[in-house]
Amino acid sequence: MTFQTGAPAIKRPNTVAVGTIVWLGSEVMFFAGLFAIYFTLRSTSPELWEFEAGRLNVPFALGNTLILVASSFTCQFGVFAAERMQPYRTSWKLRDWGMVEWFFVTFVMGAIFVAGQAYEYAALVSEGIALDSNAYGSAFYLTTGFHALHVTGGLIAFLLVIGRVYAVKNFGHKEATSAIVVSYYWHFVDVVWIGLFLVIYVLK
Repeated sequence: MTFQTGAPAIKRPNTVAVGTIVWLGSEVMFFAGLFAIYFTLRSTSPELWEFEAGRLNVPFALGNTLILVASSFTCQFGVFAAERMQPYRTSWKLRDWGMVEWFFVTFVMGAIFVAGQAYEYAALVSEGIALDSNAYGSAFYLTTGFHALHVTGGLIAFLLVIGRVYAVKNFGHKEATSAIVVSYYWHFVDVVWIGLFLVIYVLK
């Protein structure tokens, strides 16, 4: 009996990445439930929806949305840097930035988005649209509020990844994998928000 030598090793999928994808699948179901609640309530009160949705500041929400969408690009640039094992910048040129710099910019943009949502909430409450005011208020704050919590969780994850880079002596595969996994989550919350923006602000 002979054995073949020099055969390529089987490349197994990263368990952390696979686990994250499975978990995001459950998050998809969670947000699908929120969308179902929103559409159900809207179908029962079309006149209320038409009136209340007309009070939304769409240009402001659009600007906030563009900031969040842009943060997905900066996040991905950070992933590219992590994949080439470059944690820090080698110069001030953008093409030479490392994972830390790109992730820090992403964190700032995400924080601006959350602050923008908080400002919008304050403006709407001052106009009488509160969580307990009517069905529209409940649906609006329930869907956007849970998304804001997910964005906040992503911001914490960015800080943890950046802190881990500073804590270790050598940037290795584990640190790069952490960056990639966080990017999966961040792209997910961005896509969910695009759906929410279209449903709440565009398809009024």
